[in-house]
Amino acid sequence: MFKRFIGGHHGAPHHRMDRPHHGGGLFEERGRGGREGGRGPRMFEQGSLRLVILHLLQDKPRHGYEVIKAIEQLVGGSYSPSPGVIYPTLTLLEEMGYAAVEAEAAGKKLYRITTEGQAFLVENAAALELILKRLEIKQQASGTDTPELRRAIQNFKLALHTRLGKGELDQAQLHAIIDLIDAAAVAIERT
Repeated sequence: MFKRFIGGHHGAPHHRMDRPHHGGGLFEERGRGGREGGRGPRMFEQGSLRLVILHLLQDKPRHGYEVIKAIEQLVGGSYSPSPGVIYPTLTLLEEMGYAAVEAEAAGKKLYRITTEGQAFLVENAAALELILKRLEIKQQASGTDTPELRRAIQNFKLALHTRLGKGELDQAQLHAIIDLIDAAAVAIERT
């Protein structure tokens, strides 16, 4: 996916930022069952977040908070990266020569993309395009992910689980439940 490893300022490799993660996708599962430390799936695979941040800096210089809000907007508000992820990534991009601090006031750094960062984006244009397409899909999907819909789905699962936990179903009961589920699926499909 990514074209090269990143070298230091003097050509000595010190970061392998853009080696694709073996997961191969934008959304990388972590730990057992896609969770690590109580958190859900990771939004970005290794290197993807850096490309997105550089892409955003290409539009205009940004503070870390603005980067967080821009990424949140890219995915339709369904994800907001933590400052503990964004600020170290901005610092790393600065160390690599792909971003620079344009201004600093009251402890807030305004980052801009450098010529090297722009060249890196051009070199990885296909990877960036793929990432942005996946984020667009995520953004479109987030419009249908409402709390009411999640609640209704959970209620359905709980009702089915509760009923099945009461004991064996006879054929008539089993067919009645199957018919209800099928009818609901048809009704949803037609709306």
